Amino acid sequence: MSFPWANEYKPGHPLMQWLDEKLPLPRFVYNAVGAGYPVPRNLNYMWNFGVLAGFCLMLQIVTGVILAMHYAANAGVAFDSVEHIMRDVNWGWMLRYAHANGASAFFVVVYIHIFRGFFYSSYKAPREMIWLLGVVIFLLMMATAFMGYVLPWGQMSFWGAKVITGLFSAIPLIGDPLQQWLLGGFAPDNAALNRFFSLHFLLPFVIAGVIILHIWALHIPGSSNPTGIEVKQESDTVPFHPYYTAKDGFGLGIFLILYCAVLFFAPNMLGHPDNYIAANPLSTPAHIVPEWYFWPFYAILRAFTADFFFIPAKLMGVLAMFSAILVWFFLPWLDTSPVRSGHYRPLFRKFFWILLVDVIVLGYCGGSPAETKYVLISQIAATYYFLHFLVILPLVSSIEKPEPLPFSITEAVLGKDEGAVLNATPAAA
Repeated sequence: MSFPWANEYKPGHPLMQWLDEKLPLPRFVYNAVGAGYPVPRNLNYMWNFGVLAGFCLMLQIVTGVILAMHYAANAGVAFDSVEHIMRDVNWGWMLRYAHANGASAFFVVVYIHIFRGFFYSSYKAPREMIWLLGVVIFLLMMATAFMGYVLPWGQMSFWGAKVITGLFSAIPLIGDPLQQWLLGGFAPDNAALNRFFSLHFLLPFVIAGVIILHIWALHIPGSSNPTGIEVKQESDTVPFHPYYTAKDGFGLGIFLILYCAVLFFAPNMLGHPDNYIAANPLSTPAHIVPEWYFWPFYAILRAFTADFFFIPAKLMGVLAMFSAILVWFFLPWLDTSPVRSGHYRPLFRKFFWILLVDVIVLGYCGGSPAETKYVLISQIAATYYFLHFLVILPLVSSIEKPEPLPFSITEAVLGKDEGAVLNATPAAA
C-alpha cells in the first residue's frame, strides 16, 4: 500500500547505508512492519490475531524441529520414542506439551481470525486474494495437524488415521487405490507413519511461504478496519510502529499468560486419554474422535446417514465436509452488500451470531458419540451452515438496509467535529 505521507527509510549509519544499497532488507522490514507502513487508526484488538497466528506458527516450527531430533518414525518404536521424549530428554515434556497445546492455540487464534473476517467482511474487494490465501493456509493447517496427530502412534492416532484415510475409499473407482497409495499399504503402518512424519515436517514451511504471500497481498490494498471504510486522508492512519507493535505486544502478553496456564497446569486438557495407550490394530476404541479443532467438520461428515439416490451416504459426507471449507472461497462473490462492517449491517449481524452458535453446536456434536440425538442435531446444524452461506448471505445482501456510514475513519474515531477531523494528526491517536 502506497501513501504519499508514509515515512521513508533513511539509514543514518554508514554500515546501514551500505547494506540498504546492496541488500535492502532493513528497508523491507521498515516498510512492512515499521513506521513506513501506515495503517488505519481505529484497529481494535480483533486485529491482533494475525500476529498471534504468526507467533504460533513460529512456536510450532521451533518446538517441532527439536522434537524431530528425538522422534523415531517407526511403528515399532514411535510410541516409545514419544515416552522417551517425555521422560528422558531434558525439558522434553515441556517441548512435547508446548507443541501439542501450541497446535490447539494456533487453531483458536486462526478461528477467531476467520470469524473476525466473517463479521467485518474482510473478504470483500479489493482484498479477495488475501482471503483466498487465508483459506489455503487453513486447509494446509488442517492437513498438517491431522498428520501430526498420527505421529504419537497411540490408539486414537492409529484409528484416527484409519478412519480419516478410509474416507477416500468413498470416491468411486479410484477410492480404494487412492487410500492404499496414501497409506503405502492396506492399513496404517510403517509406510504411512514415515509419509505422515515427512509431510508433517515439511508443510509448516509451506504454510510459512503462503503466509508471506498472504502478507504481501495485504500490503497492496492495506489493512481493513472496523468501519469498513477505506483510508481517505493522512489523519485516517498511524504508523504501524510504534502504535500497533505496542498493541500487538500487549495482546501477545495476554496470549502467553493463557497459553502457559494451560501448558503448565492442564497440559492434557485438550488431548484424549486413549492416546496414552500404544496403538493396537486389534482393539478398536469405543469412541473414535479427532482433535477438537476438527469437530465441526467431523459432525458434518457424520450427518449423512442415508444414500441420496445413487450417491452413497459416505461419499455425501466426505463431499459435504470438504465443501464446508471450500464454500469460503466463494464468499467475496456470495456477499454482494456494498457495506463491509457488520457494525452497520443489523440483519447480517443477527445471522452472524446464529452462524457462530451453529458452528459451536456442530463442534459439540462432532466430539460426542455417534448417537441418534447428536446425529440429528448435526443434520439440522449442517443444513443451516450451508443455508447461511449459499442462501441467507446472498439474500441478506440484497434486501438489507445498512445503517449510515461515517464519512471517514477519523470521523468514526473522533466524531463529527470538523475541526478535530481536519486537524487530527497521527500523534493524537
